[in-house]
Amino acid sequence: MEDKIFKGLYLSKEIRNSIVKMGFREPTEVQEKCIPHILEGKDIIAQAQTGTGKTAAFGIPIIELIDPDNKDTQALIICPTRELAIQIAQELRNVAKYLPDINIVPVYGGVSVNAQINDLKAGAQIVVGTPGRITDHLQRQTINTNNIGIVVLDEADEMLNMGFIEDVENILQYIPESHQTLLFSATIPKPILKLSNRYQNEPLNVIITQKELTVPQVKQYYFEVKENVKPEALRRLIETENICSALIFCNTKKGVDKLVIKLRSKGYPAEALHGDIRQKKREQRMERFKSEQTGILIATDVAARGIDIDNIEVVFNYDLPPEPETYIHRIGRTARAGRPGIAYTFISGKQLGKLKSISQTTKTEILQKELPGSKDVERVRERRIADKVRMHVRRGKLEKYDDFVSDIAEDDADYRKIAAALAKMLLRDEA
Repeated sequence: MEDKIFKGLYLSKEIRNSIVKMGFREPTEVQEKCIPHILEGKDIIAQAQTGTGKTAAFGIPIIELIDPDNKDTQALIICPTRELAIQIAQELRNVAKYLPDINIVPVYGGVSVNAQINDLKAGAQIVVGTPGRITDHLQRQTINTNNIGIVVLDEADEMLNMGFIEDVENILQYIPESHQTLLFSATIPKPILKLSNRYQNEPLNVIITQKELTVPQVKQYYFEVKENVKPEALRRLIETENICSALIFCNTKKGVDKLVIKLRSKGYPAEALHGDIRQKKREQRMERFKSEQTGILIATDVAARGIDIDNIEVVFNYDLPPEPETYIHRIGRTARAGRPGIAYTFISGKQLGKLKSISQTTKTEILQKELPGSKDVERVRERRIADKVRMHVRRGKLEKYDDFVSDIAEDDADYRKIAAALAKMLLRDEA
């Protein structure tokens, strides 16, 4: 990648080669606006979301500024979830692909702290982690902060929502006074501004325009349904549209668990993903969903951070998200890698105004759709069974079933009625 923007930043040959390997063709807006100033040592407060390239926006200059000959920790990246910590660490490793002496260690809860301690002792120039586990390591004195020159607060608004800001402020007390602070947040509420005013030195403000945040390739629809009808509405859509891979968002952990129970009771292989589930189980469920062993994953927004799967057909906003930015985060999970994607949103009548506000803010069209009726579901089931029957007829090899049908026919039942009875049984089983 030898375009003038990256060439003008005087990045090392190793990093330019890794950027090419990662498939970058040109910098995104947030990369173009942030990278040169981070390289100059300036503090940054950037309003940018997942999907804008923000990880590379701070990752590329951090890798460039790291001294590979010094094994001390030189950069600390704080983020809200374990999944995001893992994802950031992997992307930074990709940037540092041709710089083998740079070591990046993610630290997060839910796994053995001893293994992380060993990784840190081996030398970690960059540490990526969640506030709780970073605090744990600081108290154990297994992270040496004396030479940390760069601190990144990624998805600061999510850390605020999750109650981590006090932890973040406590961590910052361990960092040398002379350091560079990079703050990235989808929204900039007052507590985040106060954090910036307290810990940043004349930060450069970077705001990524809304057009960078929309997902126009996703077809977006909404359905007006009452709260108690949502499970049935979801079931009908999965049935009639033959959905094989769906990511469903609920606003609360309790809502996730309730919906999983309801879908499983109807025979759907649904699994939950939220903060109360142990890390190992979350990783296992993510892997099953990624490998298509599980077709339906129901998640909260926080737990879904870090999901990077290409084959999600449909995203459901089972609950209307509270903010336009959250809506964008959700629907951006489909239509990956050039594939088409669909987003469905359930609302009640009183939420229509809020949905229109989301549509206006995101500059995308969200069209109303009629929910399939019970007869529509029946017709789909009938077509599915009819297709299976035709397939077996084409394949043949039905001789061993002739005696079975002949025995029934001897009881004065003609073949047409026998077929109808079998169809009735199959349709009931399908239901």
